[in-house]
Amino acid sequence: MTLSLKTIGPLAQFAILFPAASAMTQDATDPIQIIKETTNTLYELVENNREDFVEDIEPLRKELRDVLLPRVVTIYSGRLVLGRSSRAMDPEKIQEFSEALSELLIRQYADGLLEFQSRDQVRVLPLAGDNSDRMTRVRTRVGLESGEEAPVDYVFRKTDEGWKMFDVIVEGISYVATFRNQIGEQIRQQGFDQTLDELKRGDLQVRLEDG
Repeated sequence: MTLSLKTIGPLAQFAILFPAASAMTQDATDPIQIIKETTNTLYELVENNREDFVEDIEPLRKELRDVLLPRVVTIYSGRLVLGRSSRAMDPEKIQEFSEALSELLIRQYADGLLEFQSRDQVRVLPLAGDNSDRMTRVRTRVGLESGEEAPVDYVFRKTDEGWKMFDVIVEGISYVATFRNQIGEQIRQQGFDQTLDELKRGDLQVRLEDG
């Protein structure tokens, strides 16, 4: 899978995974605190192991699996990506799809973590607009090498296990909506099973970009 962002590049790829590392902490009880604690946690993770991760990225991917999946509503995100296709689908197929999608994201964005140089590159903004237990949007700004800031927002919902993330919006582009549009088209053209096989192999091309 190839996800590309024309104006943000690898740093945004890294930023999408900020909520993952909050699973390392036990004190974060709301989306804002989750994001703030995660910034520090990820900085320490990368800074303490950068040379090892550059030599072998698989340990970093393992770290991401361990810390990301507990903080993401994996099945919910998978259903959103599948859209109408999931209505009559076997729950086991939805779970398999959701896990494959998560694994691809982990592999794709592990490289982006290595671009992280400073915890000061992320600025968390106060909550604004209508937020609820079903959907709360945490706005952040990620500093770029150009000196500009890129908006990266995280969408959470409250579950029985606490706040969990189900979407990321980079420069106004939702990964769930983008994946739904492109994967939906793939499913219509060649069917769900073939699409799932390509997703699991890493052969499915999905681009998170404008236009």
